Amino acid sequence: MLQPDLLPAVLAGPLLRRLEPGRLVLWLVGSRALALTLKLEWIEDDRQQALDIELDAARCQVIPVGQQAFIHLIDVALDTPLPQDVSIRYDLLIDAADGKPCGIAQWAPHLLYANVQAPDFVLHSRIRQLMHGSCRKPHHYADEGLLCVDRVLAEARTPEQRPALLMMSGDQVYADDVAGPMLRAIHALIARLGLFDEYLDGAVVDDSTRLYDHPASYYHRADLLPALESNETLRERFFGGAKKPIFTSSTADNHLVTFAEVIAMYLLVWSPTPWTLISPQPPRLTGDEQPRYAREQLQVDKFRDGLGGVSRVLAHMSCLMIFDDHDITDDWNLSAQWEETAYGNPFSKRIIGNALLAYMLCQGWGNNPDAFASILDKTLALTTAPPMQGNHLDASAQDELLDELLKFQQWHYVLPTQPALVVLDTRTRRWRSEFTLKQPSGLLDWEALSELQHELLDHPSAIIVSPAPIFGVKLIETVQKVFSWCGYPLLVDAENWMAHRGAAQVILNIFRHSRTPGNYVILSGDVHYSFVYEVLIRHRNAGPKIWQITSSGIKNEFPRGLLEWFDRLNRWLYSPRSPLNWLTRRRRMQVVPHTPEHAEAGERLWNSAGIGQVFFNEHGQPEAVYQHNADGSARTRMVEPQ
Repeated sequence: MLQPDLLPAVLAGPLLRRLEPGRLVLWLVGSRALALTLKLEWIEDDRQQALDIELDAARCQVIPVGQQAFIHLIDVALDTPLPQDVSIRYDLLIDAADGKPCGIAQWAPHLLYANVQAPDFVLHSRIRQLMHGSCRKPHHYADEGLLCVDRVLAEARTPEQRPALLMMSGDQVYADDVAGPMLRAIHALIARLGLFDEYLDGAVVDDSTRLYDHPASYYHRADLLPALESNETLRERFFGGAKKPIFTSSTADNHLVTFAEVIAMYLLVWSPTPWTLISPQPPRLTGDEQPRYAREQLQVDKFRDGLGGVSRVLAHMSCLMIFDDHDITDDWNLSAQWEETAYGNPFSKRIIGNALLAYMLCQGWGNNPDAFASILDKTLALTTAPPMQGNHLDASAQDELLDELLKFQQWHYVLPTQPALVVLDTRTRRWRSEFTLKQPSGLLDWEALSELQHELLDHPSAIIVSPAPIFGVKLIETVQKVFSWCGYPLLVDAENWMAHRGAAQVILNIFRHSRTPGNYVILSGDVHYSFVYEVLIRHRNAGPKIWQITSSGIKNEFPRGLLEWFDRLNRWLYSPRSPLNWLTRRRRMQVVPHTPEHAEAGERLWNSAGIGQVFFNEHGQPEAVYQHNADGSARTRMVEPQ
């Protein structure tokens, strides 16, 4: 393990998180607790303005996550608001041992665009354009969608040409779907940085170090559950006999378990620097596993090579986030039965809690810092307490913190922008089925939906971020409904707004309320394909205008042949005159699909990894919608229906 002074000072970041004229929120990870100064420069009324802010303990909370890994949560309140719609150059100066502070140009030159000495950002007075997407799986064969944003920023010549923000609406990491080479890199980084170990209750291994060294640690993590016989029972209870438990499916057999593993994953997907500190070699593998590992290695290497551009994006524009299931585990809280089983086992409860704790530190906090003050203090107490033995976290204190985190209900947030941006937590406040524990839960419970309606009152327009589309593809939702009726909702990820009668009825009633916005834009991801629907309320001329805009995935795609058939059958079975429309919960609404510009005749679903871009007019209505294709082909415009 390197000594702290031989490691780079900054391992990941800075990431620009929630940016407002009177408040700046940034995130970075250092190899030690850093003494930082934030330097701001801009031109206002033809005069050069500058501001130097020492990031003391009141402005920068440091939380160690290992011997040589320290998360810096930077939250700066400004006495005088910063100007809007102008370029604001910033730098983070690190106090060096020789007394000469060094800036980003010295410690992270990969974050800079050509011919500049420091990154910059723009605080927009209203949202005129934004970029959005979800589902970024490192070892997927698709190209990296965030590099499309890098190209947009590089080509922007004026502040007006810069998107106001990047909204990532779920599955920023895949904690449950990890390639063998990525897991190997995670373990190498844990060792290099001394990320904290932990004790494991309910597993056949006692602690994290034994987990990493266990012969079943790669591709066979199901064998590390308490015992084979109980595993089978757990499988039956968890998934009703479907071969899709947390650890044993073909895509979840390297499921991340420990807090250190998830933290290392975040470092490796957001920054190129940690990759320079490790040289992972393949573990001992069977003959069948070796070709798979080699195939995955090619994709992981390609992903790693694009991280310079990805980190540059995250350092130049406000990046807002919300979780979906893969940030934690597949089908997270899908049904009451799932919850009962997962949280009733100490091992699976710890796995879910660890991923949620890492999400809070690396994603959730930056969205809405005020909501996390108390729980951050308790996290700091856990990671700075004297270890019980070696580098281990205190097991009882860790369980106590995770219990509180699993009950936490402030993951959602609202930005006071124009239009208002309302980001939904559709994972932890579920409306459980009234009929049977196996049935899918509603994506928001009645109380959360009531709060949503209150947030929307009297806004002329609003942007709602729902990880899963509110208005999805009817045929796919019907297939999910059939499987749910048969008692197997987890076989098809039966998670959509219309799957639960109560949640569907309330959300549709909110849209029809006279005091809620006249213009809604719903941004979604999750489904691994992209589409735009315009939604009208039947027989109501003065009703709200609604647009469902879905962009997915950033680095993921739907199986191509299967999606083509779904698209074709959906057009046949649910044409405007089809009586099947009256069997759906949104029969009082007319759903009009937009057509992708470069699609073949009749196609409505666009299946290409990339990122979405939406331009808004002064009334908060979308005036142009694009899907940037990660493969470098021309961006696709979602053309309005004729």
